[in-house]
Amino acid sequence: MNYFKTAILLAGLTALFMAVGFMIGGEAGMLIALLVAGGMNVFAYWNSDKMVLRMHGAQEVDERTAPEFVGLVRELAGRAGLPMPRVYLMDNPQPNAFATGRNPQNAAVAATTGLLRSLSREEIAGVMAHELAHIKNHDTLTMTVTAPLAGAISMLAQFGMFFGGNRNNNPLGIVGLLLMVILAPLAAMLVQMAISRSREYAADRMGAEICGRPRWLATALGKISSAAHRIPNEAAEANPATAHLFIINPLSGERMDSLFSTHPATENRIAALEAMEREMGGVSAVNLGTAGNAGPWGSRGPWG
Repeated sequence: MNYFKTAILLAGLTALFMAVGFMIGGEAGMLIALLVAGGMNVFAYWNSDKMVLRMHGAQEVDERTAPEFVGLVRELAGRAGLPMPRVYLMDNPQPNAFATGRNPQNAAVAATTGLLRSLSREEIAGVMAHELAHIKNHDTLTMTVTAPLAGAISMLAQFGMFFGGNRNNNPLGIVGLLLMVILAPLAAMLVQMAISRSREYAADRMGAEICGRPRWLATALGKISSAAHRIPNEAAEANPATAHLFIINPLSGERMDSLFSTHPATENRIAALEAMEREMGGVSAVNLGTAGNAGPWGSRGPWG
């Protein structure tokens, strides 16, 4: 089912890409846009995870460079019945995280240094369990391959504005070009949002089951949401098409890109997790040992 949703999503974005190409260059522009979109879809399937990680300056870590964090991810992956994903850290003060990869065998999870420094060990477990749930549900394929194509639609629309477009295909003239520049990226964003809300709720629930305590993820979501409004994420602001990948929208809201959130309201997600906590009662949680209320690595930082 997730592969079918991915196909529908890519078809919608490809059609939008072709429509913008038609407005810029007529039938020839539409054909070129189709060829480019097809090539991008193939490239995105195999390489979009690497592109996204590179966009956010993510560095791969292991048991030597970040033993406690990697060990936590390994234990959670075992509980989820998943292969061990590659683990990355982003040198970014905003607490946040995302997962990427075309399938569980080629998956990666990435967290910011801000996440490791500001959340407790239990809360980090909740966050990473959520990201592993995306991998288990094959959400990461949909989430990752749409990012470069949505970004390309925005760039193509701006290109059309710069070069004036094809007036024969655009009877509205300059007004039509302005509408294209505004509405094409907006439409791409709406297509990205098509399945994101149910996807996040499902990952919250499965993540809570993986770590055993919905409350850990609920408190983490509250802290991350609060911090995201105060601490800018420059890499995300420069690449807004990747915002839907993160557990909480990383955009500050200062750009138009943030007008439509790809995430459900945080308070609703927290309420659902709190209700789940009451339902689960004394479910066994991951044995994390003793953890404090702030970053679990103390003065050593997240590098072990």
